[in-house]
Amino acid sequence: MQDPYSFRCVPQVHGAGRDALAHIEQMVLTEINSVTDNPNVFPDDDAILSGGNFHAQPVALPLDYLALALAEFGSIAERRIYQLISGQRGLPPFLTDNPGLHSGMMIAQYTAAAIASQNKTLCTPASADSIVSCNGQEDHVSMAANAATKARRVVLNLERLLAIEFMVTMQALDYRRPLRSSPRIEAIREQYREIVPRLAEDRMLSADMERTAEFLRGGIG
Repeated sequence: MQDPYSFRCVPQVHGAGRDALAHIEQMVLTEINSVTDNPNVFPDDDAILSGGNFHAQPVALPLDYLALALAEFGSIAERRIYQLISGQRGLPPFLTDNPGLHSGMMIAQYTAAAIASQNKTLCTPASADSIVSCNGQEDHVSMAANAATKARRVVLNLERLLAIEFMVTMQALDYRRPLRSSPRIEAIREQYREIVPRLAEDRMLSADMERTAEFLRGGIG
């Protein structure tokens, strides 16, 4: 009766993510332009003050938020991948000519599901952790470096998830022939098919994923 949420609620999910990214960008811009010295030296006042401007909590929290927001982009993308290979909406199961004989895009969805699941683990907030060091002086730390490395892994995972979704979507689009989409989408499809041919029979998909990711990195013209 209605499209699944992964299609119908794209504006709401992606919009929330875009709002998160705008907030994170503002937080990072503020901190990257802030003083982090310790101690702070004020020669005009003949004062040297010990402070905590170096504490990275203002960055740690947004980085954890970043991982969560990006993971949600990937999570909803994986659900759309699943919907496209599930044999619904007039599309063959696994988007292959001979389901049962060929796996088609099934393994691509397996890969996407594994990556999306890993992102869930990476979304555990680093900033919720702290461990004492420096003989108790540094008794509450931000773990911002861990938040940053985790967020970077989510970024790379998201790139792969979106590449898989694009690859699966182009395969699904081929099954709509002789119908055609908009001129822009058709032009993108033609450019892409010069790099990654349609999957007619099973082949190793890892190379297709890499070429698709490279295609998307170059920008869709």
